Amino acid sequence: MKYVLLFVETEEFARELQAMGPAERARAFERVNEWFTVHAGKITGGQKLRDAETATTVRLESGEPVVVDGPFVEGKEVVSGYSEIEVADLDEALRMVRTWPGCPVVEIRPVEIGPMK
Repeated sequence: MKYVLLFVETEEFARELQAMGPAERARAFERVNEWFTVHAGKITGGQKLRDAETATTVRLESGEPVVVDGPFVEGKEVVSGYSEIEVADLDEALRMVRTWPGCPVVEIRPVEIGPMK
């Protein structure tokens, strides 16, 4: 089964990361890299995303596309990256995510396989 893991940073997490010294921050990133290494056989893709301020959003308003700089919604949580995984089932995805050492929120979403409707 294919899933996408959406890694979500909160404002509090961003402040804590910013407050860390260089060595502590390096260790935090090292733990994340170790997690990716441990699970490399199940990860089929993904990327870190640039900051939400770099987003461009297209909204349909009265049937017309309107281009807006910035994220779709302003919020206290921002998707900062994603990984695609191939696992047996949701239970296996949950086992992976329970060991995630990075940002405090991970959304697990199944990937729709087949033609788009």
